[in-house]
Amino acid sequence: MATYKSICAGALGLSFAFFLAAAPPQQAQTAPKFNVDPTWPKPLPNKWKMGGVTGLAVDKDDNVWVYDRPNDLTSIELEAELNPPIADCCVHPPSMIHIAGHDGPGYKDGDVIGSFEAPQGHGMAVDKQGFVYLGQNTVRKYDPKTGKMMMAVPHVPETPNGQPFTEPALPKRAPGQGGAGPVAGFITVPGAPERARGEAANTAAALQQTAFIAKYPPTTPMIIGGIEEIRTDDAANEIYIADNAFGGRVMVLSLDTFQFKRGWGAYGHKLSEISTKPADHAYTPNGPMAKEFVGHLTFNFSNDGLVYAADRAGNRIHVTDKQGNFKQEIKMAEWTGIGGAAGGVMFSNDKDQKFLYISDLTNNHIWFLDRKTGKILGTMGSMGQNAGQFFGVHMEATDSKGNLYTGEVFDGERVQRFLLAR
Repeated sequence: MATYKSICAGALGLSFAFFLAAAPPQQAQTAPKFNVDPTWPKPLPNKWKMGGVTGLAVDKDDNVWVYDRPNDLTSIELEAELNPPIADCCVHPPSMIHIAGHDGPGYKDGDVIGSFEAPQGHGMAVDKQGFVYLGQNTVRKYDPKTGKMMMAVPHVPETPNGQPFTEPALPKRAPGQGGAGPVAGFITVPGAPERARGEAANTAAALQQTAFIAKYPPTTPMIIGGIEEIRTDDAANEIYIADNAFGGRVMVLSLDTFQFKRGWGAYGHKLSEISTKPADHAYTPNGPMAKEFVGHLTFNFSNDGLVYAADRAGNRIHVTDKQGNFKQEIKMAEWTGIGGAAGGVMFSNDKDQKFLYISDLTNNHIWFLDRKTGKILGTMGSMGQNAGQFFGVHMEATDSKGNLYTGEVFDGERVQRFLLAR
């Protein structure tokens, strides 16, 4: 005969089992949703036409700095510079354009609120004080109000072709005279001999400079090549720089003195462990991952102290801590050929930064990934030039509201804003 205690225990067990069965399943992570804002930015003033965007940053006031390449413009786009003009548009823009991300004193959302001229380059950051850091043949710090260059990161004194390292000068342009266009260096002209293209080919060619590498090996505590990415860690008083030598090195320096502190390569390799063998930097689409970075290294670091380094030509992201200790490899669209899929790295602005946003100039998407697992959750955008499409999506940035800004090279040559759907 059942006792009172056994009956109660059985009832509790049934109730617990029912509770487990009735508990709702944990919801799967879904990609964030954005809506393109076709009203932003406003038309540029002074008959400017933007070139390819090689740097993008949102400052402490939620306004947007755009680093563009005026030399991407062709002569047919510069006919308003002629004297007399032969068309209503356009003229070369400055390389640095400051655009409002909201209404403010004396300006409206999307207005140009400032600009300055600087040599063209690649990669840009803005610290919490508002100073601007531009990647050229090294990184230089600029006063955003005057455009005055304040200091520069040390670079080795020469280039691989034996020329002395020099400060870049502002371009001297003939009115109405443009360049060959934004894709001239990326394609083979019909009838011309086929040539190796892409960042992987650039890395392979650089690794053939054996005498230069012997003189300036991967342990060199200065910039050896050019710059792909810049991020400032104001709380730690550090600046992270992607030197494109050897397929890419993460270099960490003091933010106020530019003194070298540490650096690493693929899989967290110490600088002394980075291989200079071309075969170790080679990657074939859908093939095994390369032993070293392949080319065009970008990165960003999360609130919990992880660094996400995107090896674009290698179709992957390497996760380390801020000391370079390797944690995880995330593979991205491994079928992608010249150009690569893993471009700029941003995070969602929730407390845990649940999502990674990866810009992909080859497939023309923004990829959304679960940050913990690296699982791809979805994409935004496709090849095209309508609002919300991309033609060479290259740079990205987010503001304090979680809105996403993108910048395009190739024939895109524009910035767009995508509003986070609440």
